[in-house]
Amino acid sequence: MKRNLITILLVAILALVAGILFINNNKGTLRSEVGNFAIDDTASVTKIYMADMQGNEVLLREETSGNWSLNDTIKARKEGVELLLSTISKLAVKAPVSKTTYNTVIKRLASSSVKVEIYQIVPRINLFNLVKLFPKEKLTKVYYVGTSTPDNMGSFMLMEDSDTPFVVYLPGFKGTVSARFTAFTSDWRDHTIFAKKPAQISSIQVEFPQDPKESFRIDKYGDYDIKLTQLSTGKVFIGFDTTRVIDFINAFRNIRFEESFQQVTMRYKDSITSQAPVNIIQLTDNNGNTQKVFTYRRANIAMQEDLDGNLLPYDVNRLYAFLAKNNELLLIQYFVFDPITRPLSFLLGRWSE
Repeated sequence: MKRNLITILLVAILALVAGILFINNNKGTLRSEVGNFAIDDTASVTKIYMADMQGNEVLLREETSGNWSLNDTIKARKEGVELLLSTISKLAVKAPVSKTTYNTVIKRLASSSVKVEIYQIVPRINLFNLVKLFPKEKLTKVYYVGTSTPDNMGSFMLMEDSDTPFVVYLPGFKGTVSARFTAFTSDWRDHTIFAKKPAQISSIQVEFPQDPKESFRIDKYGDYDIKLTQLSTGKVFIGFDTTRVIDFINAFRNIRFEESFQQVTMRYKDSITSQAPVNIIQLTDNNGNTQKVFTYRRANIAMQEDLDGNLLPYDVNRLYAFLAKNNELLLIQYFVFDPITRPLSFLLGRWSE
């Protein structure tokens, strides 16, 4: 009798576990037409994939707590990801799309929406949200974000496997949420080029191809042991302006670009990089990692003039930068890059006389 009771209890427990597993495994299949687009626990989100109808796609993945990668290759813009997670947590449904606009909205969603896939760490077993066991990564939501409503106070959104689109908005926010769901890599790219503290830097090399005598290399062997070498002659300088050299090294703490080019043809990129570079900047950190940047003149697109009203030959505010490691063309500002493109004569100061 006792043995039969134990058997019955075991069967009951197994049946309960099987039922819980079945329920949990069917959560997130999105076959319901309920417009539940928000995710309360964004801390559990591990991956967000977005793709538009033009073939653009991005994959945002959390590598460590609060740090996200873009397409598994480069660092994602932290503030952008945080804004997206905040948006996802606050999405609210205003109403289903009316019957009169239904066909129009469906056509627009089919032609100009962004597909969003959200992955989270969820438990395989969840007992009344009190006992959570066996966590795993799971696709929990898939929906389509369409264009904004005519009053620009919401966006049309549709759950996958549903035929009921909704008007979705952010409570307390005047505007549309669709702009925050973008599949353009440039919108998620972290704008940092250099972000190294002096203690992390092993060497810095700056070349001036059009004025080789100004090219130099700085080797750091410690906080106060710095070697300054002229590249064209190999001459090592014993005397230099210490303050200027320290300021130069410190400038690499935060060097950012203004804009990246989402879609640029190889022909256009070659037309830029076939020119003689203005500067070639190379930084190597203490771990042997190297970042190399080539800068190039930019045409005077804005038709800027000098004080006499003559057109300037080049843009005097911006230029191009080419990242060798990522094969990426960027737009940068002289104002940002001037502190890290000082010529050798500037670093030598009075010692160059």
